[in-house]
Amino acid sequence: MSPTTIKLEPATRYQTMDGFGAAVTGSSAFNLMKMTPENRTKFLKETFSPTEGMGQSYVRISIGCSDFSLSEYSLCDTPGIENFGLTSEETTYVIPVLKEILAINPELKIMGSPWTPPRWMKVNNLTDLQPFNSWTSGQLNPAYYGDYATYFVKWIQAMAQHGIKIHSVTPQNEPLNRGNSASLFMGWEEQLQFVQHHLVPKFKAASLQTKIYLFDHNYNYDNMADQNDYPVKIYDAGIDGDLVAGAAYHNYGGDKSELLDIQAKYPNRELVFTETSIGTWNDGRNLAVRLIDDMREVALGTVNNGCRGVIVWNLMLDSERGPNREGGCQTCYGAVDIDRANYTTITRNSHYYIIGHLSSVVKPGAVRIGTSGFTDPGFVHSAFENPDGSYAVVLLNSTNAPKTITLDDGKQHFSYEVPAQAVVSYRWKK
Repeated sequence: MSPTTIKLEPATRYQTMDGFGAAVTGSSAFNLMKMTPENRTKFLKETFSPTEGMGQSYVRISIGCSDFSLSEYSLCDTPGIENFGLTSEETTYVIPVLKEILAINPELKIMGSPWTPPRWMKVNNLTDLQPFNSWTSGQLNPAYYGDYATYFVKWIQAMAQHGIKIHSVTPQNEPLNRGNSASLFMGWEEQLQFVQHHLVPKFKAASLQTKIYLFDHNYNYDNMADQNDYPVKIYDAGIDGDLVAGAAYHNYGGDKSELLDIQAKYPNRELVFTETSIGTWNDGRNLAVRLIDDMREVALGTVNNGCRGVIVWNLMLDSERGPNREGGCQTCYGAVDIDRANYTTITRNSHYYIIGHLSSVVKPGAVRIGTSGFTDPGFVHSAFENPDGSYAVVLLNSTNAPKTITLDDGKQHFSYEVPAQAVVSYRWKK
């Protein structure tokens, strides 16, 4: 065996993969609907088709508005849960785009996350319980836990009526971030009460199989000592194991090693990576820099630390980084950016490629497997066995020199020169 041989060890099995993709925010859907139908279909096929494109297979959408919506809104702005209803953002933009993606890839998984509940459900804090009529910050009034759980059920059912199945939800996007244009603070004890005593029972009563992922925020818990290990605290309290599948993470603070820590404490709970962004702050459009960093830290880094899915932030923003909300991220780029002058010219950024490298060869239901042999700090890779029996390897060479790498599955082997500063995806039949 050559010193640069990576040998696959299919008997060593890790997590099963759910898929890879980006967020179809209101802004992303708005930009997509600005394209001509022909151009939009071409782009969506290149992105989502398992046979003609990258085969991206997992998207995240907001339940109500996010900071990348066309306005601030919830799905029940008139007090009383009986007033629930989808809005024009869903019916004009998000749902038509999702239907078109589902026609291209019927196996698409969809995750929903709320940025804020209806304002009439918010209070200033859990001691005073004074009404808090703001999209930003506040806490969920415990008196409305039941109604808010019903809100999730009604949303899942409303989407199902449009032919859109919701695979998973998180109870709150970034529950420790009070500062977003649409946001809510929900500490772990609140999330435990809401999920265990309201969300899970309501899902079960409605016969919903939708998975629930806790937390949905940063590796470092925004440096709040009392929120450290947020999902672990909820698991320790004996949370339901049928519907509460695991926890979701973002990377705006802390390090991906936190995933290993959580996995070690609860190996039977799932991990998914649900948000990361590029923008003006991290040289987001510099593909030479970002592709390498994002491949190492986000794509391969999270997968090698146990994540079953990797979802980046906005699928498509415009050339002015929008549409965006005041008080939200105004410095973010999309996985792709479309020229607002013509809604035709598309710039593909690192996040489009890091997801595409994984989704093009690693299919939903694949199992990550072990490897042995070649190691080098400049090289990072992940190996998988797909449901159809094929093998897949995604390999990053972050060094300044090309290197010939041999891949050996025990029965056959082949060699390939991996260029300097490059990512290569492989898939082959046994």
